[in-house]
Amino acid sequence: MRRPAGERFVTALGEPLAVIQRSVLRDIFTKALVANTIEYGLAATGLVTDGNRVRLRLSDATVRSADAVIGADGTHSVVVRHLNGPLTERYVGYTAWRGTARYAMDPELAGETLGPGAEAGHVPMGSDLTYWFATERTAEGGLSPAGELPYLRVKLADWAEPIPSLLAATSPADVLRDGLYDRSPARHWARGPVVVVGDAAHPMRPHLGQGGCQGLEDAAILTAFIDQTPDLATAFARFAAFRRPRIKALVRESAWIGEIVHLRTAFLSAGASRASVLIPEALLTRHLASVAARSAFRLPSSSNTSRL
Repeated sequence: MRRPAGERFVTALGEPLAVIQRSVLRDIFTKALVANTIEYGLAATGLVTDGNRVRLRLSDATVRSADAVIGADGTHSVVVRHLNGPLTERYVGYTAWRGTARYAMDPELAGETLGPGAEAGHVPMGSDLTYWFATERTAEGGLSPAGELPYLRVKLADWAEPIPSLLAATSPADVLRDGLYDRSPARHWARGPVVVVGDAAHPMRPHLGQGGCQGLEDAAILTAFIDQTPDLATAFARFAAFRRPRIKALVRESAWIGEIVHLRTAFLSAGASRASVLIPEALLTRHLASVAARSAFRLPSSSNTSRL
């Protein structure tokens, strides 16, 4: 339906698009830390605020006391429920598969293929790996009896290349399946010496590719507020107020795209997807810039935080 020029991404983003495996990025970050900064194999099970201190209960039955807690513990966050009480999760009606293939794909073939109530996408990740994903409207909690990869190879066998070849070059161990859920919005992201970031604060569907990206933005912006503010509680509160408008728009748009692609009847789903070709290319480019360009990322300054 649409074949945008490769230069569109450079124009919109202000720099070439680079795709990196999340585990590789994680290792870059962790290697930059002081040794023994991270403790593995522990989970937070509860916390109590006691004045300006926080007591954190861990899964090994120990209790730690800290000046502050930053909850980056995902959609099922214990920390966000400490701040808000119970939060409801709702299955959105479709599931997602993600994988990596040992397949050298021509960058010109990067993109998405849309079908009735389903989609697939792929983008090169280095010289010999390709990242791919697929979604399909299906019942909650389902699993493919013969395995997820064999199911996809049959389901997408007659879809356009390189999708069948990508699946053929994928190992079953490199495939993940996750049902997608919306969570009721967290009214509070911060209170006193406790704050949440990333999926703990604002989980979103994957259709804009911004879940992990917004977690990184959170980290940079929270750091800036901590550096600029004399006490942590105030820094946390100002961070939450500053971030909400941008995040709210991205969460809403991600959900809207998912609903369009996965409309309940195949006829409506296909029709709505085809209608997207009517959107002018220049408009798409400007919108892409507003979501993911360097210019869309703003650190707090005196000019944009005066009312916080």
